[in-house]
Parts: sequence; C-alpha cells; structure tokens
Amino acid sequence: MVDGSPSGDAAIRRRRLLRIKLVHTLAWAVFASAIIAIPIATALGRLDWAFWLSILVWIECFILLANRMRCPLTGVAAQYTDDRRGNFDIFLPEWLATNNKLIFGWLFAAAEAFLLWRWLAG
Repeated sequence: MVDGSPSGDAAIRRRRLLRIKLVHTLAWAVFASAIIAIPIATALGRLDWAFWLSILVWIECFILLANRMRCPLTGVAAQYTDDRRGNFDIFLPEWLATNNKLIFGWLFAAAEAFLLWRWLAG
C-alpha cells in the first residue's frame, strides 16, 4: 500500500477518524462523569467540588453554544467519513450518541438545581 494511493488515503482517513473518535470519547467521559459527580459531591457536602465541576460543564456548554450545539470534534470527524449516524464521531452506542444532549442536559439541570438548593440552604 503506497501512501499516495487511494487505499493508502483511505487508511490514513480511518486512522485519523479513529484518533478523533478516541479523543471525543475521552472528552465525553470527562464531561459525563462531571455531570454525574456534581450531585454526589453536593450530597456529600462538598459544594466546592460541585461548584468547580459545574464550572467545567458550563465551559463545555458555552463551547457547544458557540458551535451551534455541536461538538467541534464532530466537524473535524466529518472531514474523514461520509457516515453521519449519531455515533460516527464517538465510541458510544448510537442511541446514546443521538440522545446525549437530551439525557445529560436534564441530568445537568437536575444536578444544578440540587447544588443551588444546597448552597442556598447553607
């Protein structure tokens, strides 16, 4: 297989897509874990930890807003494949990748409400 050949190009594209999917999955795991950890930290009375985890997730929310509610890595991954299934750019089951913002959006909203309630309760 020669790098300039069509099959060489396809192999390079697959490797690049694989790397993007790995990075995207790791980033997703960090943010999903943070969303799950916020109410746990809150329940344990670690409002400082919950606050900083919340800030981390809010940064991701602003990144998504700035990119029309898409992860920037989705656009990068799209350059290397014609596949547009819900999970073409990440190693998640298709149903989870497709419903990710809905599921974790509601979890984050509930976590934030719990954190705010505990913070105000003193």
